[in-house]
Amino acid sequence: MQFKIPQDVQREDTIVGPLTMRQLIITAIGGGITYGIYTFLSRTYTWQVWFLPTLFFAALTIAFAFVKVHELSFTQYLISGMAYLFLPRQRSWIKGSGDPVRSIEQPKITSTEKSQAQKKEKQEDTIKKLDSLVSILDSKGIAKKL
Repeated sequence: MQFKIPQDVQREDTIVGPLTMRQLIITAIGGGITYGIYTFLSRTYTWQVWFLPTLFFAALTIAFAFVKVHELSFTQYLISGMAYLFLPRQRSWIKGSGDPVRSIEQPKITSTEKSQAQKKEKQEDTIKKLDSLVSILDSKGIAKKL
């Protein structure tokens, strides 16, 4: 028995005609905003006043719903552009900067304090090793069952 294997799994499912769910929601919201602007401005002003705001929001809605730039949706393209504009483009390394929280909380340790701390750690390690050897010798090499 043969089964059909979908080939284009990255494509969004269409809901109404060629529109995907995302496109349908964007066009419904943008169309509602555009229609609201049109009805609000057309009551009191002539077409010269309401035409530009209505055209702007209709074009913005179409761009968000249908336009793709370099295989990115218009939304992702705008977010990437904003990140490019506002985030630093060049990173610099400053010696000793490290973790700012750690450097603020912990005072600098001098070399003598550092060597004393290392000696103390070595002594503790040797004591632990000696204790484990003593316990092995006391049990005559036989593992204790719990």
